[in-house]
Amino acid sequence: MSILREFYHNATDNVLNRRLINDIMPTKTKSFWQKKLEEIERSKSGTNADYDSWKKRTLDPWNEKTHFSPAEYTNSSGFDLKEIYTSKDIPNDYEKKRLGMPGEYPFTRGIYPNMYRGKRWTMRMFSGFGTPEDTNHRLRYLIKHGETGLSIAFDMPTLYGYDCTNERAEGEVGKCGVNVSSLKDMEVIFKGIDLSKVSTSMTINAPAAVLTAMYAVVAQKKNIPIEMLAGTVQADILKEYIAQKEWIYPPEAHIRLIRDMMVFCTNNMPKWNYISISGYHIREAGASALQELAFTLADGFFYVDLGLQAGLEIKRFAPRLSFFFNSSINFFEEIAKLRAARRIWAEVLKEKYGVTDKRSLGLKFHTQTSGYTLTWQQPLNNIVRTTIEGMAAVLGGTQSLHTNSYDEAWALPSEDAVKVALRTQQIISEESGIPDVIDPLGGSYYLEWLTDKMVEETYRYFEQIDRLGGILEAVKKGYIQKEIAATSYKRQIRLEQGKETMVGANKYVDEDEKPISILRISRKAEKAQVARLKSVKSKRNELHVQKTLLDLENAMRTENENTFPYIMKAVEAYATLEEISNVGRKVFGEWKEPIIV
Repeated sequence: MSILREFYHNATDNVLNRRLINDIMPTKTKSFWQKKLEEIERSKSGTNADYDSWKKRTLDPWNEKTHFSPAEYTNSSGFDLKEIYTSKDIPNDYEKKRLGMPGEYPFTRGIYPNMYRGKRWTMRMFSGFGTPEDTNHRLRYLIKHGETGLSIAFDMPTLYGYDCTNERAEGEVGKCGVNVSSLKDMEVIFKGIDLSKVSTSMTINAPAAVLTAMYAVVAQKKNIPIEMLAGTVQADILKEYIAQKEWIYPPEAHIRLIRDMMVFCTNNMPKWNYISISGYHIREAGASALQELAFTLADGFFYVDLGLQAGLEIKRFAPRLSFFFNSSINFFEEIAKLRAARRIWAEVLKEKYGVTDKRSLGLKFHTQTSGYTLTWQQPLNNIVRTTIEGMAAVLGGTQSLHTNSYDEAWALPSEDAVKVALRTQQIISEESGIPDVIDPLGGSYYLEWLTDKMVEETYRYFEQIDRLGGILEAVKKGYIQKEIAATSYKRQIRLEQGKETMVGANKYVDEDEKPISILRISRKAEKAQVARLKSVKSKRNELHVQKTLLDLENAMRTENENTFPYIMKAVEAYATLEEISNVGRKVFGEWKEPIIV
């Protein structure tokens, strides 16, 4: 019996959809990946006589004359890099079959025909700290300075589904994001902001359905129909088990809740992206660019299967699946990764799922510059790193971008630092000339070889994941986690041995580091939140709250009942985040990660 079926069979309460769990088990996809890899092998040009001749005729004699001993050049994905690439490194049919034109299959060059000439990417700075009042002030500050989309970070208690009054929340309220314990907090965050005119991204996963419900109810209280709401909730629980480790329930229970949200939002919130499939956190956990690409897209195809087995038509829900990628410091590797992501998504949806709808085939994504490349030493150097990474994201064709602030290795960004980060995007957009031409590096022999290599090695990962029983089984067996850990360990060794450079950290080090001014979250934020929550509880209709929670419990215990409307009713009654989450804890239980060796 498989792990998924064993979980369902042993469940005390009949809370999961047996048909759903059975049907999303991987079947016969191995041959598809083999077919793709064989197709790639057949298209390769073979030997590169021009390169071999040049190396023997010109390069080797020059190296000997100058006493140069060539080093090994590899990128984060472990690809060995030659000194130069030529047309022979690219398949003969590459331009027609794999490159294409912008806005056309396979979308390697961009999902829109005119890309940034028609519309710039959304400048969406990650915001949220302290109290809802603090975050409202920061959002309005960024809108004033030219931000074009909102993005909310939540603190650790909120991410784990606990109220600010829980003993586990002590000392953590508002520290790494804004605290939200009830609908009242969401009302304050968006005070004075017209939700019908902005798009909002919320980085929340385990309690994603609750925060989405809060956002929808806030809109309704402002007399804004929820079908007008635009934005994204992350909700990608698979990457939590892979990398970020912030879950509440067993995986199958979270999958049930995601399915319910997909169905509700498809039918009622057509502009809302209800999953942002996230590679960012996978990369921040130590993955290579290749691993980020492969594991993220594997998650994405799992959610495609989930939507199909929930009875949704793929052209109705696939356009609402968005992605979230990291943009790190290896310039060309990041550009190639993002271009490869579009191509793989389009190829697989067309060839494996039979999709022809352009909106479904075109992969949309948000990008955030890397956090793990930031150093607390010489923090102003981080402005340069972020600029390079932001340019790579734009040249890779992102639809939305967050640029990290130079002080984020120390703390949440200060106002001065976040303004510099926003100005970095604005300079790329309005001064650099990069957006003037679509995919300006397209046709580069190196970039196209690297894009092709990313695609090929991603298909190899897909084949391996399928042999393990699919992405969920691969995660539960620890395969994905071990792959990331091995990559992270190798990089750390290279840094410690000086084989890889971080300027200011392991090379060009300053002996006397001067402290910088950073944002500090006062304990007053926690006191204010506790006081607000007590006030909310004293004023609400307690009998009504308990009824909505009981109704939610009954819905969770019923196989085919959609839980999302019941979550909305509980939110509207001012049931707290923890009270709602505890219903799930009671019904589904909790989950601990198995020991991985």
